[in-house]
Order: sequence, then structure tokens, then C-alpha cells
Amino acid sequence: MKTYVTSKYGKLRHEEIPVENMNQPDFEILVDFSKKYQKIIGFGGAFTEAACYTLSRLSLQQQNRLIEAYFSEDKGLSYNLGRIHMNSSDFSLENYTYVKDNDKDLTSFDISREFKFVIPTIKKAEMIKRDKIQLLVSPWSPPAWMKTNNNMNYGGSLKPEYYQVWANYYVKFIDKVTAAGLNVFALSVQNEPAAKQTWDSCLYTKEEERDFVKDYLGPTIKNSKFSDVKIFIWDHNRDIVVERAKAVLEDPIASQYVAGTAIHWYVSEDFANVGKVHDLFPDKQIIFTEGCIEGGPHPHVYETGERYARNIIGDFSNWCEAFIDWNLTLDQFGGPNHVGNYCDAPILSDLDKDELIFNSSYYHIGHFSKHVKPGAFRIFSKSLNEKVKHIAFLNPDGSIIIVVLNESEFGYNISLNLGFAKKIIKSEKRSIMTILAEVNK
Repeated sequence: MKTYVTSKYGKLRHEEIPVENMNQPDFEILVDFSKKYQKIIGFGGAFTEAACYTLSRLSLQQQNRLIEAYFSEDKGLSYNLGRIHMNSSDFSLENYTYVKDNDKDLTSFDISREFKFVIPTIKKAEMIKRDKIQLLVSPWSPPAWMKTNNNMNYGGSLKPEYYQVWANYYVKFIDKVTAAGLNVFALSVQNEPAAKQTWDSCLYTKEEERDFVKDYLGPTIKNSKFSDVKIFIWDHNRDIVVERAKAVLEDPIASQYVAGTAIHWYVSEDFANVGKVHDLFPDKQIIFTEGCIEGGPHPHVYETGERYARNIIGDFSNWCEAFIDWNLTLDQFGGPNHVGNYCDAPILSDLDKDELIFNSSYYHIGHFSKHVKPGAFRIFSKSLNEKVKHIAFLNPDGSIIIVVLNESEFGYNISLNLGFAKKIIKSEKRSIMTILAEVNK
């Protein structure tokens, strides 16, 4: 059995240390690998223009170090997923689209801008990973001329007369990205369709999202050569995810085109809502597609990592199958961002010093992504004591992964009961621990 620990007070950062002891346990965590739940797709981050541009401004040595830190199987977080924005997002250098104004036939469609920063970064990641990155495509806004407010920012809605043009736009984009040698496994209908933002945004009511999928996007994708690309709805917060999922997935025609629901972590940590969506629609998938620490950079703040771990455990305990973080990196100011919406990232790039700042969030994500492999299943774990949070997985190779998050100011001796073996382990205060156990070893 191997154990890896990150701690606030011990200053450990995903380090392998012995934690077994002979003390009297405070409580037990029971794990049963015969009880399987959802299959895990994997973990990843977003290749925003801001992240890829920031990366390009580092020295070549630091560029390679950063990409390796995320995508290397041996030395990094072993990411296998990525998210890219179709047209600009707030974490772009400016508003942009791929067509000229009023080009309804999309004959001017051109993604050459993405070959400057984004696509080369994905290619570098694939070289280091020695495998393809599976990409999720998300739009923040259609071109301004397709919208009711004639602006890519400040919300507005897609004009009904452009529903089919916009549906064709997704296929055009996926075609261009695929032609560049990249793999798209899924798309979301719209990033945060209930948020009117000062940046790139577009509003859809639940009925509008349902009808756009049912009558336009769903059939267009299905009848294209990209019929295997999955469509996810919502791509927004947990607080009203049940309402949105019901509106779309209770419609039998819309539902046939939808693989599942995508969620973000802003506003609430009501993980029960995620479970409710699964209970209502058990044949549909749930994936986490965006979360970050808001309000600018937070270098070396331990609590940011705890937020990541708490949310991963909460969502995956409620049937979530994938976790995609937001920007892979940002500069020392939490940007660039074309409207000043600065945020944090697991790795910050200090461009003045050509240095990388590895935040607590980076290590906390690694307690899951480095050990829980694509194709793993979440398995049963239970404790009568709620002083720590925990979750368990069964990897394809038969290894068992247990993650224990202790956000309290107290250390606990925990009896870890795996059925075939029982160990007493020490969970230090303000720490996260990953236990790797081999069945019958």
C-alpha cells in the first residue's frame, strides 16, 4: 500500500510517506470494490487563448516544464482531457469570431487565429503525453450579427433566423479542428447560458436551449460526419441544474441528441443537485467542465486546493464522470482577460521572472488525476463519521484508490477496511491523502 500526502502545516506536496500506525482508530472507512458506480472519463484543463498566449511568453524550458506538469504520465497530472472555446471567451485577448459579418453561408470560415497559440499548445501536450487529448468544444457567444443585442458581450440571445447557421458553425469548427489533427469528443451547447456577463455571453432560456438542440443542433450533428461527438447541455452552475436538465431531457426528441449535463462550481456547492440529475436521468452522463478561484491570483494559498478537492469529491460522489479545470495557466496578474475578469490557476506564470508558481490546487487535483485512470469506476466507500471526506475508485488494472480529505484542525486515526485487508492510517489535520492499494496484496 502506498500513500501520498499534501498538507498545510507539514508543507508536504503530494509526497509519498508512510502513514500506517498501531494507534486506536477514531473511526472506520469501509471500502467495497464489488459495488461499482459510474465509469470515469478523466481529468483535464482549458486551452484558452489567454493560457496558451501566456505559455508562449515563457522561456522554452519553462513552457516544456509547465506542459509536462499537466500532461506527463510519469511527472505530471496525467491529464487526458481539454476544453477549447469556439470564438472568443473572456480569457481571450479580445472578441473574435471565424467569419465575416453577415456571412450566412460561412464561406469565410477561418480558424487560423487558433494556430497561433491554442492548437500548437495542444500539439505540445499530446507530444508530452504521447497520446491524443480528448477535447470539449464550448461557445461563449455567436458572432454579434447573429444576436439580438448585436454584441458578443452583455448577454443577448441568438436570433431565431440564425439557429441553423449557428448549428452549422459547430460542424465547421469541429471539421477545421479535426483537420488540424485534434480529437473532439464532445461539445456543449453554450457556456453559462443563464449568465448575462460583461464579456462574451449568450442567453438561452431552458425552452430555447431545448428547442435549439431538438430542431437544429442535434439533427445537424447527427447528420454530419461528426455524429459520434457528444452534446452536453447547461455547462453552468449546480444551483439550477435540475430545472435545466428536466426541461431538456424530459423532451423525448431533444433527449435523444443529448449525452448529458455539464456543470460548473460557482454560486453553490449543492452536490445533491448533481445526484438528483442522475436519479432523474440515470442513462445520461454528468461532467464537470469549469471551475476556478475567482478574484485574481492567489499564489501559495492552501485553501484553494481544499476547494478543488472538496468539489471533486462532492461531484464524483454524485455520479460525475469527468473533471475539467479552467485555465491551465495565467500570468502573475491572473490574466490576460479582455474585460479584467482576473482569476487564479493551478500554475501561475510569472512572466517578469520566467518562473512557475505551483499552487495548492495543482497538488490537490493531482491526488485524483495522477492515480484515478480513465476507465476506472467509482466504488462504494462509507464512514459513520463525517469528520473527513472520502471517495474510492477501482482502476482498470485492479488497483484501488482512496482519497481522504481532512479540512479540520484535528488529526485522526482511521481504520481503512478494504474487505481483504484492514489498515490504520493517520490523517493529519488540514491534509489530503491518496491511498493506492492492490487487491489481495
